[in-house]
Amino acid sequence: MSQKKTATIDFNVALKHLGDHNGELSARKISALSNANKKDLAAFAQVWIDVPVERRQRTARMMVELAEEDFKLDYELLFRHFLNDEDAIVRVAGIEGLWESEDTALVKPMVGFLRSDPDARVRAAAADSLGRFMLLAEYGRLPESYGKLIGEALLATTRSASEELVVRCRSVEALAYWSDDIVKTIIDTAYEDAAPEMRASAIAAMGRTADSVWRKTVLDELESPDPRMRFEAARASGELENRDATGRLIELLEDSDREVQTAAVMALGQVGGKMAKSALIQTAASDDEVLSELATGALQELDFADSGEFLLLDMEPTSINDVDETDDDDLELENDDLDKDDAEREDEEWDDDNREEE
Repeated sequence: MSQKKTATIDFNVALKHLGDHNGELSARKISALSNANKKDLAAFAQVWIDVPVERRQRTARMMVELAEEDFKLDYELLFRHFLNDEDAIVRVAGIEGLWESEDTALVKPMVGFLRSDPDARVRAAAADSLGRFMLLAEYGRLPESYGKLIGEALLATTRSASEELVVRCRSVEALAYWSDDIVKTIIDTAYEDAAPEMRASAIAAMGRTADSVWRKTVLDELESPDPRMRFEAARASGELENRDATGRLIELLEDSDREVQTAAVMALGQVGGKMAKSALIQTAASDDEVLSELATGALQELDFADSGEFLLLDMEPTSINDVDETDDDDLELENDDLDKDDAEREDEEWDDDNREEE
């Protein structure tokens, strides 16, 4: 019996759907707006300007979610257009949608958002985005001047008494990728802050530094009564590849907070070692579909020299208590291939007149 083929939706048909203000948004039709070229963008802009704000918000958020679910969907030109939208939620969606972009032409607009956007949600999203560019600068992927620009903008934000807490928190986390000596002081200060949110951001920043000096502090916070702290400590333990945290991370697989459980699974995959592997095998074989899927993925990422793949269905879970932890060689972090020279794109035209600080 032949399967019925799904007809491809034309960009203009999808655009007409977007302009139908009374109709419910169709994910299938919004998907057809992906991979737009400059001509498509011009047509999109003409329709977009008349779309009511709530429909623009829903559309922008839907595009972000669809792009996360399907890597083949590319809304980059549309996300860039969203950066100039009058609505803050749409601007945030534009920033989040460009998360994977390494285009240096985005750096100055993001700094402009951080410094002067009237909405704290946009400023926080910009700080988060600048963390990615700070990491690229540390890898030598950005001109040194850009790294300095980003660092100074984030640093000023963390020190601003008038700035919203959420923006300062995201700035502390983004600064963690910077190799400047001031970062340790910033993290120490954040960790002593009275606000629980800032203390959680300090733990997140500790993990991002990949500096073993923070291992003991992060390990202690795995015992925190605050689930936010346990969550960030679990993630940071994975980023720091701290095998001393293995036992506690295994305990957190049964934490009362779901996000803490998922963070523990991912951290065990980063930490590695026999105990971590055994715990992940058991979790992958469990009836918890969410944790099982995460554990399976974590197992596949473990880079054990004696095994290329885990045939989970053929493996019987080993009791965690029967496994002795050994001093296995530390797993090497696999960095993304960072050989593309974005500096050559420094002068690319970008419409940021209303976003970049003079």
